[in-house]
Order: sequence, then C-alpha cells, then structure tokens
Amino acid sequence: MPGFKSNANSIAKNKNTKFSRIHPDTDGDDIVISGMAGKFPNCHNIAEYEYNLYNKIDMVDDDERRWRHFHPELPKRLGKIYDLEKFDATFFGVHFKQSHAMDPQIRMLVEVAYETIIDAGVNPKSLRGTRTGVYIGCVLSESEKAWLYEKDTSYGFGITGCNRAMAANRISYSLGLEGPSFVVDTACSSSMYAFDNAFSAFCNGEIDAAIIGASNLCLHPFVTLQFARLGVLAPDGYCRPFDKNASGYTRSEAISCLFLQRKRDAKRVYATVVYSKTNCDGHKAEGITYPSGKLQEKLLREFYQEVDVLPENLGFMEAHCTGTKVGDPEECRAIDNVLCSQRSTPLLIGSVKSNVGHAEPTSGICSLVKACFAFETGKIAPNINFTEIKSEISALAEGRLIVVKDITNLEKPYIGVSSFGFGGANAHGLLKAFDKTKINHGVPDDDLPRLITWAGRTEESVNGKPLDAEFISLLHNIQNEDVTGL
Repeated sequence: MPGFKSNANSIAKNKNTKFSRIHPDTDGDDIVISGMAGKFPNCHNIAEYEYNLYNKIDMVDDDERRWRHFHPELPKRLGKIYDLEKFDATFFGVHFKQSHAMDPQIRMLVEVAYETIIDAGVNPKSLRGTRTGVYIGCVLSESEKAWLYEKDTSYGFGITGCNRAMAANRISYSLGLEGPSFVVDTACSSSMYAFDNAFSAFCNGEIDAAIIGASNLCLHPFVTLQFARLGVLAPDGYCRPFDKNASGYTRSEAISCLFLQRKRDAKRVYATVVYSKTNCDGHKAEGITYPSGKLQEKLLREFYQEVDVLPENLGFMEAHCTGTKVGDPEECRAIDNVLCSQRSTPLLIGSVKSNVGHAEPTSGICSLVKACFAFETGKIAPNINFTEIKSEISALAEGRLIVVKDITNLEKPYIGVSSFGFGGANAHGLLKAFDKTKINHGVPDDDLPRLITWAGRTEESVNGKPLDAEFISLLHNIQNEDVTGL
C-alpha cells in the first residue's frame, strides 16, 4: 500500500474517549476487511473485476443469456454473471435434491463466502463453533416462483431452498458458525445495512468475525419490466452517473462477500473500517421513492462530526449515484454542502455503477471492493460512460467535485462509500488505508527452503510470480489442516 502524507490534525480524536462504537479501545481492536470474493457481470472472480475496472471495460452487455429481447419496454443491456447452473453440492454437504430446488443466489453465496474466508488466509474449518456472524443483503428471489408456485415435485425442498433467510442461514450451517445470522432488505442499500449491522455487532462485543454478503440475480424479465415502468431504468441500457445524458440505471447481477475481523486476528488487511452509520428519509411529500437530499446531508453531517475525520482528508467519495434524473443531483448537493464546503481542494468522486451497472442490494459491496482496490494499488479506478457534466449538479460545474475519468492517484488515506435504498434507507461507511510496508520487500531474510505448489499454463507464468514471504505464510496458514468439503 503506498504511503500517505500524515496530517497531525486530520483526526481530532479525544484521547479520553472510552471504548465506543466510534473509537475502539486499542489499535488491535480495529475492525478490518481481511477477505474478499465475488462474481460480477462478465467476471468469474475478484481479479477479473479489478482488471475490468482499471481497463475501462464495460461489464454490461446485450446478449440474450437471461431472456430474449421480446418486449419494447425492456432495455436490452443487462449485467449478467456466469455459472448459475454450477454447484459442487457434495463438497458443501448439500443433498442433491436440495441443490436442484435451491435458489441459485443461495448456492453461489455459499461458494463465495467460502472463497472469502480462504482469501483472508483462514482455513474454514477453524471457524466452526466460533462467534462469526453472517449478514446478507438480499431483496428479490426471482426463482422462487418456479419452485413454490408452479411445481409440486420439490418434496418440500423448495421451501428450504428458496426462503431468503437461507441466504444467511445456509452459510452458517455449512461452516458451523454460531454468531448472528440473518438477511437484511433495505432495497439498494441492503449490503451497506448488512455492513452496518456487522460493525455494530463488533463494537457491542457480540462477534469476533463476520461475513458480509449480498446477492442479486435478474432471472425474470417481468421484474425488470416493473423497474422500467417505475421510470428508473435507462432505456438504452447505459448507466451514466454525473453525465448530462444520464437517463436512469442498468440492472445488474452480482454476488459478493467480505470477511471482517479484528486487526489482531487478521492475516491480511485490505482496509480498516473506521465507521458506519444509517438513517431513513421518513415521510416525503414527493413520494416514498423520491430521494431526500436533506436527509442524506443530515447523515453525512452527523457522520463526520461523530467520527472526527476532517473532510479535507477524504481521498475519494464512492457515491451511490445511479444516473437517475433526481438522484444524482440530490446526492451531489448533499456531498457538496457537507464535505466540499470544508475542503480547500476539489473532492474526487465516482460511481462503480457506470462500469458494472446497478447491482441493487449488492451495489454497496461492489463499491466497497472498488475502494479496497484503490487502497491496494494506490490508484482510483475510473468511471466510464461519462462525457459531459450534468449542468444541474453545480458542484461538478463549478469544480468542487471532480469525476474520476482516468486512473488517478489516491492522495489521501480515507474513502467514503454511500448507498441509498429507494424506500429511503440511507447508509454511509468510511474506510481507511492500511499503510504497511512489507518487511524486506517480501523477500525471506533467510536461506531456508520452502515448498510451494504453484500452477500456471506455462513455465514463464510460474516463474513470473514474485516471491512474497508474507503471501507464502498466508498459504501455509490456510493449509495447516486439509481444506476439505463441509
């Protein structure tokens, strides 16, 4: 992680503050993101997602993998993930009848949760019986109609396969986790609300680790048609946050998980979780789906007052902005009023929805993963589908907010992430870079031989992998016990 210039006044933390939701009592008690995994549109894994983001690859396409283009009101472009039909039921201890009557969201969440734990350098066996919580954002099950209302041959497996509670409970069951386990539904902010619930549980001493996940699959065209008739989808299927031609968002699929631990327990750290906070719009004269910039502003103002981080120290704001006519101006106005007014330099802003579409309940995790990429590389991934500023957003027009259009250096150690549900459930989180320099640049300081099994398509590929003693140690930690089926 690249170093950042320190600012002694950047955090006005009261040293007499007792342990609280905002201030852990010791540095070792910091909450960190230690594992990531996921499936994103046209990406099999996190690595492909990162590559596509930094290479400005549009991950939304117009093929007919989900349904034929049969209705004029349905946008042709949709963000779609791979391998819905694949699942190693034996490995995960799922009866074959159950696996065939299981919502693919739940199957894939179990897989991705497992991958997330491995990515953290933890053997999943070691979590059995632990206070590990599972918090999953999930809104719609577009496959439950097939199993619950149209077929009578699932022998009861449809109930246990499609009930949304199982999105969390199946993970806890498969891995033997004994912490809280539940599904959160706040529409598009579901995964950030799951993130907030996990953060609170850590601060309250309820858990020692957490899996935060979310899922969104677009399997039935009439659900998308409902969104189109609500007026939130871009007719041409292009999501253009901040752009003058923005006309709505593009629906997208994604299934992703994060693993959170205390810093003292983590084998790897992508980012430190500084704070999380939520609120709700309440009653609005314009209607329930109308975004309230006033309440978004209130959330941000209270957030940064409570956490004592100066807006000047924000390196980037990953906005919720989806490209809707009302939503982008309302959110940018709130950011401008709270953050830009207290900065001497413009605030860099972006929205991953331009690249990947709007994954609805999973969109918050898509943004958090993007933020972790920025910390890992020291570079902010660029927006795409942005050519000209939306004139109604004065902060953009007057240069107080700058949209990241090309790969840009991350100059400050904090990234804010916002996520808002269309029913008014708002959430904001703050991540901080984990500034750690590898000892001896990752090269072992002894001549002891180490046996590592390494795979590659060519000899050059195998030999091209840089030697990293810390990564090797992480692999050894996973393999202390056999990694076997559940």
